[in-house]
Amino acid sequence: MKYKTKRDIIFIISYIAFIIFALVNFESILKFISHVINIFSPFLLGIILAFVLNVLVNFIEKKIFGKIKKGKLWNKIKRPISITISLVLVGLIIVLIMNLLIPQLKNSVSLLTDSLPEYKEDIIDILNRFDVDQDNINKVSEYLDNFSKIITDYIKDNSKDVITVTTEVATSVISIVSKGVITVVFAIYMLAQKETFNRQINKFMEAYLKPRIIYKIKNIAAMANKTFSNFVTGQCLEALIFGLLCFIGMLIFRLPYAATISVLIGFTALIPVFGAFIGTILGAFLICIVSPFKAIMFVIFIVILQQIENNLIYPKVVGKSIGLPGMWVLLAVTVGASVGGILGMFIATPLCSLFYALLTQLVNDRIKKNRIINKVSAKE
Repeated sequence: MKYKTKRDIIFIISYIAFIIFALVNFESILKFISHVINIFSPFLLGIILAFVLNVLVNFIEKKIFGKIKKGKLWNKIKRPISITISLVLVGLIIVLIMNLLIPQLKNSVSLLTDSLPEYKEDIIDILNRFDVDQDNINKVSEYLDNFSKIITDYIKDNSKDVITVTTEVATSVISIVSKGVITVVFAIYMLAQKETFNRQINKFMEAYLKPRIIYKIKNIAAMANKTFSNFVTGQCLEALIFGLLCFIGMLIFRLPYAATISVLIGFTALIPVFGAFIGTILGAFLICIVSPFKAIMFVIFIVILQQIENNLIYPKVVGKSIGLPGMWVLLAVTVGASVGGILGMFIATPLCSLFYALLTQLVNDRIKKNRIINKVSAKE
């Protein structure tokens, strides 16, 4: 008993000392964690990519190829084929979006340059209608005339040496490509060898952990896998619905670039709740080149559609698929965005769902335990 008391005291003192150390060196600890995450970021992204692709790989392997019975050889090659098809499909979607968006952006910038004189005349005409002072009109006219010169001077004043810029760009490209290759290769390896990973983890747990703890870890892991899989499926379905609604609405209101902008918004809608606004900014820019009035119409339309999506579609499609109430979804996305940006927004919802499921299970188990204790006490 004395030994247990001493051990508890030592644990409490150590815990308090650790908290004080963490608070005193909080900034240094954050820098260290950031550095470690940066080093292992390709592998962390590879795990996330494997989780996302696993949904599609499982669907192809089990739902499509699972019906085909071709013997041992087929059972060996259907996993690599499923992974290849999944990667090709994702790659084609990305290439399609880039091919739709980049040429459109180039054309829009060119159109903007050509349309500046026309915009200048329209602005001056509006100012004249409102009886604006002529001196102010002349100032606006002068500013618009020198618009290109102002942009050029700004770029010239803030630009670096060509060699420096080229070196920095080349270094960045090499770094991004190398990290991207490591991420994809690691994700493919995890998908191809997931059963081996499971066996190795199970052996490690059986060697060092008690059966009760192993049961709890497996229960949490199964719940996490189900939650993340349902989240990815629900998020993709929600993005597809939002993109289709955007396309239909833009056709009804006769807004330009309906197909391009709808694909873009559908893709950015993969980021929970706030993702569509990223696509809206680019879409509004593209439409503004053609017609500023239609750009305003587009923004109003997206804001209304986003409200419908946030309050009706998202909680029902994604929230229901992961068993998380709509209020918790909104809270998770908001906190995730403030902590980890876009990646935080994407991960926060399934993590919150997992926490919510574990908390619900813990509360239910506690209630059952209390009821049993109460029944035993009542009998005594």
